Amino acid sequence: MIARATSSSVNGVVKAPASKSAMQRYIAGALLANGVSEIQASSLCDDVLAAIEIAGNLGAVVTIEDELLNVMGGFDPSGGEISCGESGLSARMFTPIAALYNGEIVMNGIGSILKRPLDMVEVPLAALGAKVTSNSGFLPLRIRGPLTGGDVTADGSVSSQFITGLLMALPVAPQNSRIFVKNLVSRPYIDLTISILNEFGISIENDNYNIFSVKGGQKFKPGKFTCEGDWSGAAFLLVMGAIGGRVEVNGLKADSTQADKAILEALELAGARLTTGSNSVIVEGGDLRGFDFDISDCPDLAPPLTVLALACKGRSVLSGAERLLAKESDRGKALEETTVKVGGNVKNHGTTIEINGGSRLKGGAADSHNDHRIAMALAVASMLSDSPVVINRMECINKSYPGFIKDFNSIGGKLEIIK
Repeated sequence: MIARATSSSVNGVVKAPASKSAMQRYIAGALLANGVSEIQASSLCDDVLAAIEIAGNLGAVVTIEDELLNVMGGFDPSGGEISCGESGLSARMFTPIAALYNGEIVMNGIGSILKRPLDMVEVPLAALGAKVTSNSGFLPLRIRGPLTGGDVTADGSVSSQFITGLLMALPVAPQNSRIFVKNLVSRPYIDLTISILNEFGISIENDNYNIFSVKGGQKFKPGKFTCEGDWSGAAFLLVMGAIGGRVEVNGLKADSTQADKAILEALELAGARLTTGSNSVIVEGGDLRGFDFDISDCPDLAPPLTVLALACKGRSVLSGAERLLAKESDRGKALEETTVKVGGNVKNHGTTIEINGGSRLKGGAADSHNDHRIAMALAVASMLSDSPVVINRMECINKSYPGFIKDFNSIGGKLEIIK
């Protein structure tokens, strides 16, 4: 699918899509809760649909009606092979949950997830009573439980998603557990996990993110849950307001634990004008200036922040860029390649990304690298361009934000599928 983006000024109000990070966690919790849970969500992306399929394979019955998910929970796998689609969170989070089963399950996937590392799961799960073998650190995983609990050391330097999986699974295990975590990245995502676990009645003790104590034999309680808006997807819309007019995004919790809420801090550093409420954010353009920002805990902000920096006068530096290596693409390299193709001055140095902004872009054609966040960044970059930006493989946005084109156009942009 090839798309063409052209835009100048924007002015509008839009509702943020449902957080795919939160939705996948709610689905996992509902699977482990005996009884019916209701989850309100404004949109269902490919990663969420993958989590729904996994939950069904592990014993849940899920029905979808408008913006409501009804989940009849009950962990009751039949074994065999299950697919995580292209979702890194589902792969890493559901692996410890699948390991609760007293039998064998194979976890597989498609596309870019086959190149993303999962070697961090094997040794810790073995220490907890399960056996996992991988394809040299990648999918497919062959998982044989049951997970019994105990003390375990886990490396969180590549991703916090496996830690999330342990925090989801170990409360159900028969023994008490302690997770000793080394080099944890993306701490706000762990806060999100613990917050959602608390909604299901699960208690976790957090000792400064170094030791998590989990009492075994806990029961997940079904209930009614509302999934908050996604700060990751909304970041692109908020940047559009900063560089092209005025945008109001509703459905964003002011007290959210999502890591990408940090977009507000970056926008302030860049000189954008912000008005925040309990459930909405308004961003208006200002005298934008270069800024320095650490993306270590919020690597998904790199694409929208790169475009924001291109609109800022002077030099901007994003540090923590080593976190971008194992995404849907080598995202740091992809950001440099795609933005340079449309006329940007962007250099990926591995641990940092340097952006020299303040000049108009020339536009032209660029490939998304089949990375949803690169595709959306290119669309937003059209607001700085003298000619249209043509984006190849635009369909990848369905991974996280299938309504992006509609929302982009609703606030004044023009994004159309041309082939």
